[in-house]
Amino acid sequence: MTLPAGWTARRPTLDDVPAILKVVHAADLFAVGYPDFDAADVRSVLTAPFFDPTRDSWLVTDPDGVAVAWSILDNPTGVGREFVDVLVDPDRGADLRAPLLARVLDRVAERAAERGLPALTVRCGVFAPEVRWAAELVEAGFIRVKRYVRMTRSLTDLPAEPAPPAGVAIRSLRPDDEADLRLFHRIFDTAFRDTPDYEPLGFAAWREQLPSYGKVWDEWFVAEVDGEPAGALQSSDQAVEHDMGWVRTLSVLPAYRRRGVGAALLRRAFAVYAGRGRAKAGLGVDLANPTVPVTLYRSVGLREVRWTDMYERTVTATVV
Repeated sequence: MTLPAGWTARRPTLDDVPAILKVVHAADLFAVGYPDFDAADVRSVLTAPFFDPTRDSWLVTDPDGVAVAWSILDNPTGVGREFVDVLVDPDRGADLRAPLLARVLDRVAERAAERGLPALTVRCGVFAPEVRWAAELVEAGFIRVKRYVRMTRSLTDLPAEPAPPAGVAIRSLRPDDEADLRLFHRIFDTAFRDTPDYEPLGFAAWREQLPSYGKVWDEWFVAEVDGEPAGALQSSDQAVEHDMGWVRTLSVLPAYRRRGVGAALLRRAFAVYAGRGRAKAGLGVDLANPTVPVTLYRSVGLREVRWTDMYERTVTATVV
């Protein structure tokens, strides 16, 4: 990669978190209109499992040492596909995005060889304003494979939570109860088995990840129908800084779909979010999901506010 005179590409460290955050915020403002990362998020990336910042990331700085671009790899489970991104200050680092992507893909090829795989699937998200980035991904061999939609609703006009359908009961998760955590995982795992791209994760690995987003346990719920487990809703605190409650996953077992279980879980979550003074509720939805959850989400007042396209390509392992 050729850089302007005096510019440097090096590996980031935790000391670079403030500088990286400025790059991320500049990228966020261009892509989504507001900062969507904080310092803790940057640290989480740099210390994530199956991520080595001395091999899997680059930070580009100008002659004054100001960061202008940051590349990352993400694979929180260490199995399945890899996610890549190159975040840049759009005013000063746009020309760096494509060459940094090439470096990241070279590293993915190495990671495939290290895992003993012939190739790895790589994905990268693109927001609506990132037209140039989408074209650069296509030039690098990516194709668009799906679209995710972000949906929100105001909670200021939230009606009183209606009674759930006959036989349906909603309760809070018991996070200190090992059996209840296993039940929650089983519902989630079973419900997502028929959705595209789902990569099963065993209970032990799933539980290891919980500290990264399991910070709002009293906003996780289990649904039962006639006393039998039927669904689960997992909240995240990822949008608290935007005064928003966030539904991370909604899971309904196949036998209980189209019976009001999902809507009852969502309405309970919305009521709890509103009770804590949150202004909005939100979630993301994969439009390729065959259960067509958008219809359910619209029925409880959620509306589309923006989309993200997912691009994909296969990277062949480095020959060693």
